[in-house]
Amino acid sequence: MPDKEIDKVLPDEEDVALFESLCQFVWVQGEPLPLIYDVEHPVYAKHGIDLAALRRLEALGLVSFDATGYVKGKFGKHTRLFYFRKPTKIQFLREAKNCLDLGHVLLTEKGKALAAVCVALRNQEFYEYVIERWFRQGMIVSSILPRR
Repeated sequence: MPDKEIDKVLPDEEDVALFESLCQFVWVQGEPLPLIYDVEHPVYAKHGIDLAALRRLEALGLVSFDATGYVKGKFGKHTRLFYFRKPTKIQFLREAKNCLDLGHVLLTEKGKALAAVCVALRNQEFYEYVIERWFRQGMIVSSILPRR
């Protein structure tokens, strides 16, 4: 189903490839969240995700772009986000009313539906980039490994 569904929504092969590239930057916290923090950073640019690409995806109705960025709030002391089904626990500095910077991009409803069937590959360099960013913001970040 994945490729066929994407082809129905995005008949242009370049647009399909662009959206699939974006999907490697998606974390999940209740909903899919593309964490695009710096549109000029090489971690994104080397995979074709830059301002022009994001504007193209916005014109296709798949994402919303905001230069000032998006924030998700009302977190308690801890939360979990998933990157390619692997959980990462975040411990914030405060006990309550914490916010998480989501970067400059959100998926639209159409984009969320498409991301659910998108075939994307995990990007270890991007994962480490995000973890380092959260660490520099004072968060305690840990991977949750399955019991053996």
